[in-house]
Amino acid sequence: MKANFKPMEFEMETDRLSLSMWRESDASWYRELVAERGQDMPTPNVARDKVISLRNKALENGIAPLTIRRRDEGDNIGYCGLVIGRSTLEEPEIAYELFRRVHGNGYATEAASVVLDGAIATGRHRLWSTVRSWNVASLRVLEKIGFKRDHSTWDERGEIVWNVRDL
Repeated sequence: MKANFKPMEFEMETDRLSLSMWRESDASWYRELVAERGQDMPTPNVARDKVISLRNKALENGIAPLTIRRRDEGDNIGYCGLVIGRSTLEEPEIAYELFRRVHGNGYATEAASVVLDGAIATGRHRLWSTVRSWNVASLRVLEKIGFKRDHSTWDERGEIVWNVRDL
C-alpha cells in the first residue's frame, strides 16, 4: 500500500446498515443506480468490469467506496466510502450515492458517519468532498458530519463545492 496509512476497514456496520466490499453480483443494482442519474444504463459487462475495478483499486489503495445494504430489508441502497476522486490518496474524498427511493431516511448520514470513523482509523488527517452546488441534501449530510465549505471550482456542468473536514 502507498503512503503511511493503514487500509480502511472494508466491512462496517451501523444499527441499520451493513457496508461491505463490492461483489460481482452488485453490478445489477449498480446499473440501476447509474441509470437513476439520468445517464444511460451501463451494460451488464461494463457494470461488472466497474465493480471488479473498484475491488482491485481498493486492494491497491487501501480505500474504497463500499456498498450499503439495509440490514432488516436486505436490499442494496447505494454506496459510501473513500475515493481519490478530485483529491488525493493522502486526503481522499468521502463519497456517497443512494437510490432516490431511500432519500430522507438518514441513511447517507449514518453511512458517512461510520466511514468517517473508518477514515480516522487509517491515520489520515483530512478528508474532502466535492458536491454540485444544487445538491442541497448532500451538502446537508456533510454539514451534519462536521464538514465545512472550503472553496468552489467550476466546470462545464457548473459549480463544484469543495468541503473539508480535519480529522
